[in-house]
Amino acid sequence: MPSKLSLALITALLATATSANAAEQVVKIGVSGPLSGSNAFAGKDNENGVRLAIEELNAQKLQVGGNTIRFELQSEDDGGDPKQGVTVAQKFADAKVKYVLGPYNSGVAIPASRVYNDNGILMSTVGTNPKITAAGYPTVFRIVASDTQVGGSVAAYAAKELKVKNVGVIDDRTAFGQGIAMEFKRQAQANGMKVAGHEYTTDKATDFAAILTALKARRVDAVFFGGYAPQAAPMARQMKALGLNVPLLGGDTLCSPEMAKLGGPAVGENVRCAQAGAIVAKQPGGPAFINGYKARFKRDPDVYAPSFYDQTKFIAQAMKSANSVDPAKVGAAMHTISYQGVVGTYGYDPKGNLKKTTVTVYTFRNGALTPLASY
Repeated sequence: MPSKLSLALITALLATATSANAAEQVVKIGVSGPLSGSNAFAGKDNENGVRLAIEELNAQKLQVGGNTIRFELQSEDDGGDPKQGVTVAQKFADAKVKYVLGPYNSGVAIPASRVYNDNGILMSTVGTNPKITAAGYPTVFRIVASDTQVGGSVAAYAAKELKVKNVGVIDDRTAFGQGIAMEFKRQAQANGMKVAGHEYTTDKATDFAAILTALKARRVDAVFFGGYAPQAAPMARQMKALGLNVPLLGGDTLCSPEMAKLGGPAVGENVRCAQAGAIVAKQPGGPAFINGYKARFKRDPDVYAPSFYDQTKFIAQAMKSANSVDPAKVGAAMHTISYQGVVGTYGYDPKGNLKKTTVTVYTFRNGALTPLASY
């Protein structure tokens, strides 16, 4: 027969175990991105960045409001399509997901942001079109530079470093492509460049001969493309075939290993692109992130995995700061505190834009992305 002391000890241990089990709180993190189609490589990369952060956070057993937080990942394919993205947003709302990383595409993020706002969901996107944050939703955050910042940096680089005088502009008619092309065009003209022509394509096109021939006839010194790597890489090949031997300029979507993979020898120092953030490999936590990502996923990170990783960690820090997992309180905290990530320092203005961000211009050398200048 156990003693009174033994019974008391057993009762205490059982109470502790029950309390520990009851104290675990699940927080669902949604990821919305293109897991199918030509940009599926980017969607999977974004998902991997979030997954790595969640696995590290769960290992730390984060304590918020007296509970141990366990993050669960729910990833959905929005196909890079606005209608599908809105459907995904509603699916997350129905599943009581309160934090979403994505969408990847500006055209998806703009309509989806309203659904997320109306359902009290905190959305963190890499969509760069300024319209995304124009509504001023308190829980919508842009975790990279906007088209205004990136387009301006490419224009400044083209004018000052490449001495471009006569530039051709092409955009793919997506919200992202149009947004960054218009910002580049505006700031190119402010930097004294002449825009010789503005041509249009789509995010599904593969043949650019007609528009490139038209720009060649106008004797352009460079071509700026507002669009994605799956179109930019064949565009680079066709420029070479047509003898249009001028720089191909673009935003962060061209700063992808996919450019070199798809473009082969046609993608080299002729391609110049701009990407938000400092050079990851040279940041204090950069090498550890790159090595951890490669060990976990058996591949190198692409453009946005570090940003999605950082924002997931920032959300967790904001939960601790607010001592709450309520998105409204966490979002309010994110507007007032800052976070040092592997890409740089994150801090947001009242509309959810980064207060300050470095933009780095890159090229490709031997198939590898190589930094040239930062602005």
